[in-house]
Amino acid sequence: MYRVLIADDEEIERLSFSRKLKKYFGESCEVFHAENGMQAILAVDKNDTPIVIMDIGMPGMNGVEAAEWIRKSHPDCVIIFLTAYDDFSYAKRAVSLHALEYLLKPCDDEELIPVMEEAMRQVDLCRKKAESPAGGTGFAGSSFAAAGGGGRGREGGTDGEGIRSTEAGNGRDAEDDPGQEPENGYSRVAAAIRAYVRENYNRDISMQDAARAMNYSEVYFCRLFKQCFDQNFTAYLTHLRVKEAKKLLEDPRANIKDVSRSVGYSDSKYFSKIFKRITGQLPSEYRDGLPS
Repeated sequence: MYRVLIADDEEIERLSFSRKLKKYFGESCEVFHAENGMQAILAVDKNDTPIVIMDIGMPGMNGVEAAEWIRKSHPDCVIIFLTAYDDFSYAKRAVSLHALEYLLKPCDDEELIPVMEEAMRQVDLCRKKAESPAGGTGFAGSSFAAAGGGGRGREGGTDGEGIRSTEAGNGRDAEDDPGQEPENGYSRVAAAIRAYVRENYNRDISMQDAARAMNYSEVYFCRLFKQCFDQNFTAYLTHLRVKEAKKLLEDPRANIKDVSRSVGYSDSKYFSKIFKRITGQLPSEYRDGLPS
């Protein structure tokens, strides 16, 4: 069971996200609601929700301020920010909170579901860490930080070089307007992002890794990525991995665990779940169903 808090001042948004989660995850998700930042803090404390979907632009205490409080008392909480195009004034503060993803409104199922699957994976990692003899709590020492949270300390993460040296980086800040991109337009930036993902999809990379490699702030990168590819980073990466997995599964001798690792998933069960959601078949079913 995964407890999920949806914090948004618009009831229609909260209900919409709740329906989507129930549709795709059924009884495995218990959903709680908050309509402002203070309610979100109280709800997380009361219900110990490990996943929070938080609207940044709520009136009063905004989502970033609420997330700062939540992060102090619940360092392993997986935070997913919902942003509108005019929320960039909060961007710099949001970066330090190590959010899993920034979902631009309106957000469709194809963008939300891969992000939620990744959030659940990170919760599972934290639970396993807590149950292990080493144990330990706290964001910095947790499996959330080591194996996925915020792209910090990830095995196989980028050191920030590489694409940063290309013209795509430009050192642009979150307060810059993507509408004022250099005259070469988005095509060169899109090509650089595509190249980075293509070269690193088989590693445990995050949106934060890609943003740092491109020398962009996280929120700005998410907005730019959406404009370039019409989907968020997590969804794009997931679909690329499944596409590459299909190619490997054309070999009738392909081992599912080996294929999983080859496309960036250390957990073959998680990989099989993702593969089936996208293709309608388990990897083994897909492999065995191909003409010999």
